Amino acid sequence: MAEDEPSTEAEARPAPKTRSRRKAAAAAPAPTTEPEKAAPEPETLRAPRRGALNPERQRLLELRRRADAARPIFGRQAANRYWRIGRDGSWRRPRGLQSKQRRHYGYRARIVRIGYRSPALVRGLAPNGFRPVLVRNEAELDAIDARTQAAVIARTVGTRRRLTLEEAARKKGVHILNPIVKSEREE
Repeated sequence: MAEDEPSTEAEARPAPKTRSRRKAAAAAPAPTTEPEKAAPEPETLRAPRRGALNPERQRLLELRRRADAARPIFGRQAANRYWRIGRDGSWRRPRGLQSKQRRHYGYRARIVRIGYRSPALVRGLAPNGFRPVLVRNEAELDAIDARTQAAVIARTVGTRRRLTLEEAARKKGVHILNPIVKSEREE
């Protein structure tokens, strides 16, 4: 018997015509070779996506998130009347003696008050739980605790130095809050 001839009758018989390609592919054994994954560089640390917070701070962060959604827009008095007042969204306290907003008339905009403030333990944290730290050079980047703090690259830093800072932060495992180069995970 020749080597290319099938040894049994079942191997010699072609697959039935009624079988669809999808079923035939499902019946065929899958190849066992897996595509090789590129190993991460040993010197690069993976930056955490969220800051390390205890359960109490996580609860307060969620409370702050809900309070932010419910907080009214604090409109300035006469912002609807003058374009120069209302366009920038700034706040000034109403001081007029007969001001309806100062006297809290219900149809007027709300006034900034201390009760709208966020909890003290999570005040100043970014939404992902990191405390932002302004960074201008690599020396300031070295002082960051990667578990609880994240870098914010200063706006005065140029693109060339910004790219080197982002690469250095990636190698040290520091999260950057305002990157211009998105990593593979963020896409």
